[in-house]
Amino acid sequence: MKRLTIVVVALLLGIVVFAAYGCGGGQAQAQQQAAAQAPAPAPQGPSPEQQAAIARQEALEKTTPQLQITEQVLPLTVPGHTIGEAVGVAKNSKGNLFVFTRSGNAGPARGATASQLFEFDPSLKFVKQWGQDNYAASFAHTVRVDKYDNVWMTDEGSNMIVKFTPQGMVSMVLGRKPEAIDFLERYLERGERNEVRYPAGNPGTFGRPTDVAFDSKDNIYVSDGYTNSRVAKVAKDGTWVKAVGSRGAGMNQFNTVHGIATDAKDNVYVADRGNRRIQVYDTDLNFVKSIANVGAPWSVCTSPLPNQFLFSGDGNGKIYKLDMNGNLVGWAQTSKGHGQTGCLIHELHCESDTVIYKGDCSTWTVEKITMKSGATTTTR
Repeated sequence: MKRLTIVVVALLLGIVVFAAYGCGGGQAQAQQQAAAQAPAPAPQGPSPEQQAAIARQEALEKTTPQLQITEQVLPLTVPGHTIGEAVGVAKNSKGNLFVFTRSGNAGPARGATASQLFEFDPSLKFVKQWGQDNYAASFAHTVRVDKYDNVWMTDEGSNMIVKFTPQGMVSMVLGRKPEAIDFLERYLERGERNEVRYPAGNPGTFGRPTDVAFDSKDNIYVSDGYTNSRVAKVAKDGTWVKAVGSRGAGMNQFNTVHGIATDAKDNVYVADRGNRRIQVYDTDLNFVKSIANVGAPWSVCTSPLPNQFLFSGDGNGKIYKLDMNGNLVGWAQTSKGHGQTGCLIHELHCESDTVIYKGDCSTWTVEKITMKSGATTTTR
């Protein structure tokens, strides 16, 4: 009986070994051979077209005045919290500062609750958190305040935009985040395949939206975004009007739509970051022109009248100041020596033509940038 047991065990071990090193090994060998024969992955880094654009930008900066600035890193603290990646920054008419941060600590990578919206008074004292634990707070991107002091948070992770009244009540929600049940129904029950990487987008929904802006008639414009490649117009009551754009590098095409702003004439400025340009539209989203003298625009804003200028910020910390015809009048390097680069500017807020604020997701700070004459100085 013992001998029979030993024989059976030996046979079972032989089957396991054969599966691992015979069938499995043969399959692994075939996979290795296929991998060896597969073409090498495409090289990473800027394409030849992007390299040429970078070279043109560097040449332009050499012939354009460098703005003299003072930088002030704001000492923002929230009781019981860490500010985190300060991706969004805006101010209301009372001078209160709003900071939209990636500072939640629950959920998987790109956490399910990695959005917190904080308010500070003019003395930078913490006031309150807005929309705590709200359904759209997933992965923060930008915050804007309209002329009525309504506060708008654009959440890339939830595909949603939420409007708060000045009292902090939710008054409008645009878009809706995908849920686990959607995945189960779509891909398991119905057996659908994965979607194309850059879909055209549907009315009323967004694909990792990035920013929001408003015209003089309170129409809403959304830059949409990472998954979709378009700009959308929504009426002030939330009714969908139209959308323009697809993935690409031509007119009315975008490569990572990362920010949006409007001016006093209701022109719409769309930060087409991957194509290193700002595309300009009229209020009906008809193409007007393209501006390609601002590096890779991560964020855009316009200063208030009477001295209106267009500002654009690159993730490398450079700020560009343009007149309203799109001419570059000056530029400044911010955050020099602050540490990690790459996302030194994520959102800009224009307080005036000489004072702007920037949210930084590389070093978790908000800065006040004051443009002045004289030597550049930095305070921290």
